[in-house]
Amino acid sequence: MGGIKDWPKQQRPRERLISEGASALSDPELLAVFLRVGVRGKSAVELGRDLLLRFGSINGLFDASLVQFSAMHGLGPAKFAQLQAVMELAQRAIGERLESGPILGSPEAVRQYLRMQLGRQRHESFLVLFLDVKNRLITCDEMFRGTLTHTSVHPREVVKAALARNAASIVLAHNHPSGTPDPSEADLLLTRALVQALALIDVRVLDHFVVAGPHVHSFAEHGQM
Repeated sequence: MGGIKDWPKQQRPRERLISEGASALSDPELLAVFLRVGVRGKSAVELGRDLLLRFGSINGLFDASLVQFSAMHGLGPAKFAQLQAVMELAQRAIGERLESGPILGSPEAVRQYLRMQLGRQRHESFLVLFLDVKNRLITCDEMFRGTLTHTSVHPREVVKAALARNAASIVLAHNHPSGTPDPSEADLLLTRALVQALALIDVRVLDHFVVAGPHVHSFAEHGQM
């Protein structure tokens, strides 16, 4: 296959993105737009396909270290920095959306935000999203890192943080780095303890999400609150 510049114009990824929208492109084609050029003997689309094969998925690519990324011929620190910048901009854009409107009005935006925050982490992390009286995001804080049990996250610390941020309600989230998004018994016990503790200061727990890679489990949707 020749370079993308030799393709018919209507088939080139960048031109298709402009005319049809980004959602019309495949994963390798989107990566080709990001990469801009291929390497000797490979178009940018082929290089994008090779990246997905090497790292297994888009998340695997995003999770790659600089050393792993640069091991691919034609890639290096400059492209790695660009990729990290793209990821951070996307995460900030979703965060702005949650700050500007009711969080419950954008359930998919919440899931996207949590996937970006937690989906690629190798360690277990417990987040609290603090919301104002209009259910808009005030801030998202990591309250605990490590193996999660119902005793490892202290309800009093979450209560203190909610009071300090003048939160009217909160959303809980944590990840299962090497498992499924199904909640454990410890997850259920912790949720009940936090709901009871926060009720004493009139702060509602709207939901608790468990993230495992691209999968997100909602306690509220499954009647587990």
